Amino acid sequence: MPPRPEPVADAAGAERLVAETLRRMEELEGVLEHESAHIRAGRLREGLADEARKAALAGAYLQGLETVKANAVALARFAPAGVAALREAHRRFAAIVETNQTVLATARAVSESLMKSLSSELARAAQPQGYGAQRPAPSPYGAVRATPLVLSRSL
Repeated sequence: MPPRPEPVADAAGAERLVAETLRRMEELEGVLEHESAHIRAGRLREGLADEARKAALAGAYLQGLETVKANAVALARFAPAGVAALREAHRRFAAIVETNQTVLATARAVSESLMKSLSSELARAAQPQGYGAQRPAPSPYGAVRATPLVLSRSL
């Protein structure tokens, strides 16, 4: 069971919680923007290099949100301006997350498309060429399977 969030009892605690949550959100925004920029430019290795840091920041951010939710009444009472700042920052953060997800989905779709195209080209090149309908010769061993693709990660 996760530890219970520490309750906010005064204005200083409310301001500290808001500041910590905003700081975590800004750090995570920076990592997501960095990742998106590298992936857009085709530098996948550099874009995905901060996965561990991104996961740690996302976990810390989610813990912060749980603490904010648990102390919503106290925050509204002690730091109403901080609550407004959190709402605005969260709107901005949601847009950055959506952009990052779009970039990642596009990169995935492009790479899948390239692999499918490469596979079909290899399969087409492996078939014997001749006149008439293109049919593979029947095999006494059953259906002929496509040859496997080999991917070099060192390129």
